[in-house]
Amino acid sequence: MRGAIGSELRDHLRSTIEMHSHVSIAYAFLAGILSFLSPCVLPLVPGYVSMLSGSAADSAAGAAAVTSPRLLRNSLAFILGFSLVFITLGAAATSIGQVLRAHQLLLSEISGIIVILFGLHLMGWIKIGALYRDKRLRNQARFTGPLGAFLIGFAFAFGWTPCIGPILGAILLLAAQQGTVHQGLWLLVVYSLGLAVPFLLTSLAFDRFARFYGGFRKHLHQVEVFSGALLVLIGALLLTHRFSVISNYLSSIPILNKLTL
Repeated sequence: MRGAIGSELRDHLRSTIEMHSHVSIAYAFLAGILSFLSPCVLPLVPGYVSMLSGSAADSAAGAAAVTSPRLLRNSLAFILGFSLVFITLGAAATSIGQVLRAHQLLLSEISGIIVILFGLHLMGWIKIGALYRDKRLRNQARFTGPLGAFLIGFAFAFGWTPCIGPILGAILLLAAQQGTVHQGLWLLVVYSLGLAVPFLLTSLAFDRFARFYGGFRKHLHQVEVFSGALLVLIGALLLTHRFSVISNYLSSIPILNKLTL
């Protein structure tokens, strides 16, 4: 009897994990993009590109004047730097989640409540003081080599973790519910990719980014509210164990089936 109950519980947990996978992959990439577009990251992208390029000025003209190969090389090193931090955090979150695997349903409910609070914070309905803190690179020295760019990316990840904490925190909570450390790592790889792609495109077409930002910055608050509403939705699904509402739809998309491990 006990063996049958244990088998049923394992089957339920396995199906829950598989149910989360489609949603998690899609959400992780979108979360990376939203992190890039957040009010605490997007306005500072020109400064980071300037440091990576070694240009003399924090401006579109200065950043655009550098040779593409150098900026591309440094941008990739910068991306590697912040990705390493986020992926390591994902591995730690998944390892903790595996220890708590016997309490998976409770973990899902607690995660749902936390993600909802993160969402309400982004929407401006509540204020979480710790999430207003960040450690920015105030030294504007320029790093012209890949090692310096890697260190900037590393510092970016740690310095801005509180600022993008609600979005990143939701991803880490989803990683904690993955079946293996490998799956949790993959989730943070996808998140890092969502943050990396727009940054890399910005580095390669800085003049276009300047024009885009000029018109987009008035929408930064709306992006933050949308991000918060999305977190509330994800949190509610976690809390009520109803991830299948979205998962059933996403599972029909071939590319997500290929990405899900």
